[in-house]
Amino acid sequence: MNRTTVILAASLLATTLSACGSNSLFSRDRPDEFAVSRQAPLVVPPDFALTPPAPGAARPGNETTAEQTLRALFGGDSPRSATESAIIGSADGPRADAGIRSQIGSPDTQVVDKGLVTRDIIAAPEGDGRDASAAIPGA
Repeated sequence: MNRTTVILAASLLATTLSACGSNSLFSRDRPDEFAVSRQAPLVVPPDFALTPPAPGAARPGNETTAEQTLRALFGGDSPRSATESAIIGSADGPRADAGIRSQIGSPDTQVVDKGLVTRDIIAAPEGDGRDASAAIPGA
């Protein structure tokens, strides 16, 4: 080894070992964060004079998760705003049901099954169509 390599190695070793010295990183002469703040005293909550439910009344929170989701998303029957009434009026609104928002999740709602082709089209990867090809069945 030449002299320059030995000097560089010695200086690198000295620099590395100097980082191992005590720099008061692990000493506990700083304040304890749990001892600094005081704990609030425990208090008895006030009596809110809750009334028991009426006999035979429905229990609150007795809805399924699906019902709660539909209620949160669509709400119940609500009056239409002036803008909504104008848009519905221009879109042949008198035929529309006033409470349609509350009937979205009902089992009587008629939906059309678009089939596998529509599902495949919707799930197709996005692209600009350079590599698109058409296949005619039976040809």
